[in-house]
Amino acid sequence: METQPQTVVLDGSRLDRIRRDLHDGDKTLQATLQLLTSQADEWMKTNETWSVTSKKKAPPSGDMHDYTSQAPYWWPSLDSPDGSPYVERDGKKNPEVLNYSDRVFWDKVFGSTTTLALAWFYTGNEAYAKRAGDVLRTWFVSPQTRMNPNLNHAQLIPFANTGRFIGIIDFSQSYTSVLDAAAILATGGPLAADGSPTRAPGWRAEDVDAFRSWNVDFLAWLTDSDFGKQEHSQRNNHGSFAAMLDAAIALFVGDRERARKEALGVQSHIAATIAPDGSQPEELRRTRSWHYSTFNLMALTRLALIAQKVGVDLWSYKGPEGQGLSVAVDYILPAATGAQAWAYPDLGFRAYAAADIIRAAAEAGHEGAKRAVGSIQLPPSGDLWPLRPAPEQLDAVKVDEHSK
Repeated sequence: METQPQTVVLDGSRLDRIRRDLHDGDKTLQATLQLLTSQADEWMKTNETWSVTSKKKAPPSGDMHDYTSQAPYWWPSLDSPDGSPYVERDGKKNPEVLNYSDRVFWDKVFGSTTTLALAWFYTGNEAYAKRAGDVLRTWFVSPQTRMNPNLNHAQLIPFANTGRFIGIIDFSQSYTSVLDAAAILATGGPLAADGSPTRAPGWRAEDVDAFRSWNVDFLAWLTDSDFGKQEHSQRNNHGSFAAMLDAAIALFVGDRERARKEALGVQSHIAATIAPDGSQPEELRRTRSWHYSTFNLMALTRLALIAQKVGVDLWSYKGPEGQGLSVAVDYILPAATGAQAWAYPDLGFRAYAAADIIRAAAEAGHEGAKRAVGSIQLPPSGDLWPLRPAPEQLDAVKVDEHSK
């Protein structure tokens, strides 16, 4: 007998069914598993773990445990010797941002732990679990290397500030997958003799407790800090991801009422950010309008999966003029299937960015999405949906390019 992981976005019972189907020899799933384990094996080729304390440039606070990143689309002015003031070039990444390594390292933490945890869950290969545990412990638990639970210095602009509230998206765009990875490591194994769920090897009881405590503190910062409040109030993809982040962490630490309140509260956000025709005006203003339209919908569809776990159906919600997730999916379907060209500017249109969103909508009962599933473009790097059925960012945008 086995237990299902207490995941926040992914459906733990579904993961357990998939694992059983793999055990029974499902050939389609076996092919996808080969892709997953090949990615996991790549992460196994090095013993490297990553820490905020490894950056070469100190944060404005002077505390190396403070996460720090530089705004990616801001460039030195050509009108002064020192480059001040910095000027914005939307969609164009300044390579200077790599002077702070935290954002690059965080991307590796996210990528490795989610892949390795799933690979362990489906194969039982203990080496995968131990590696994932080492990475999580280094970034979140060990006193010498752990990150402080705040984002006070995310996406700073030289000469202008020491951090910005919109920098929270550095974390919010992918952190829910890390929560799911930790949940899989904590409750994804066979039941012990006393009936309790076993943890993955290398992810100890004290690690589980310390990671939970870190998230309690992080959620408090998101709730109480000016940055957290400002980010949550944004009527664009930033506000969507902030709501998703708060709801996911609340569910992860066991505060179901807080998660439910967040899911209900996002209804007014949906009404404000999705037009009656299904377009997303704030995302269409961007130089990468397709990317940001699908990016925002990824946050909202992931939040819909979280909401289901606390009894809220966001797919059925309609604003006073018919705004909702369903009409937003209708709006992107023609471009996602190739039936029509995307009518707005985009610096790197990738139809497959919408693949997971459409599949999530289809599973939620959206009729147009059901019909479109067979004709959507899938990511060229390989499709992991059969093993991790939840919307993921698929368009391979480079680190630091998701921001304002």
